[in-house]
Amino acid sequence: MKVIITGGGGFIGYRLAQALLKRGTLADADGKQAGISQIVLLDMAFPPNTDPRLKCVSGDLTDKALLADVLGTDTASVFHLASVVSGGAEADFDLGYKVNLDGTRALLETCRKLASPPRYVFASTCAAFGGDLPEVVTDATTPNPQTSYGAQKVCCEYLTTDYNRKGFIDGRSIRLPTISVRAGKPNLAASSFASGIIREPLAGVVSPCPVSPETCVWILSPRKVVDAFIHAHDLPSSAWGVNRVLNLPGITTSVNEMVGALRKLAGEKVANLVEWKPDARIQAIVKTWPARFSTERALKLGFAADTDIEGIIRDYIDEQGIKV
Repeated sequence: MKVIITGGGGFIGYRLAQALLKRGTLADADGKQAGISQIVLLDMAFPPNTDPRLKCVSGDLTDKALLADVLGTDTASVFHLASVVSGGAEADFDLGYKVNLDGTRALLETCRKLASPPRYVFASTCAAFGGDLPEVVTDATTPNPQTSYGAQKVCCEYLTTDYNRKGFIDGRSIRLPTISVRAGKPNLAASSFASGIIREPLAGVVSPCPVSPETCVWILSPRKVVDAFIHAHDLPSSAWGVNRVLNLPGITTSVNEMVGALRKLAGEKVANLVEWKPDARIQAIVKTWPARFSTERALKLGFAADTDIEGIIRDYIDEQGIKV
């Protein structure tokens, strides 16, 4: 079984690849576990110590010739994670639509030409919602994105559903909460602060927080989101039915609660490295995102959330080998 991960050089994409290597199998078109023969990562850059068992291809998602070469005729599964992140898509309108929408369309067209319809898992976002929202977003809440990034992702959800309807792919879209704690360097995502206020202080570095302490976010850990991608892939097509999109479970936490959990686990000195420095641009984006969800459908399908923010931070500390 040949597997493609777009955005495979990124934090989540690379963790997904490592998890698949460890697992060794995925569900095939008939729902039976089949051995993974090759994993191809498509991205612009990769970690310096990339596993030799992975084939890394550097290139542009909108390059149709490259996509045809990478997918070939025998790709069985596609995990589509590549995108211009929220802050970047808002800052550069044209680039966001070129990569996030046009690139996705190019990928879907390439999938359409494969010998058999691949299982195709698309990484969408809770930024699909915005505007005048209920106190708790449910599976019945209509998407109404208030950012270009959210709009691009919703467009791609519809494309995924329609290509699935036509039988070109076996498509599934999962709306990701904010993922924290991400290791590595900050990126252009408006949600980058949700990792930075934990990651940087634990490294002894000051972290400016662009939003107020009362700001609430819908959070999922890297470990749980990787589990979610694999579970979304392996669910039988019949479990999805005609609704090929779902909101992933997460937990609601405030920035103040996150810093409080950091203080409890690492001490006052570490927590005091978070500095409150409001950024109107980031605040304007983040305030459009819902922070409370009821995800009954996802839970019934077997997806799972983390228990609490303290557990998420503790997992990060243990994984990174940080002494506190």
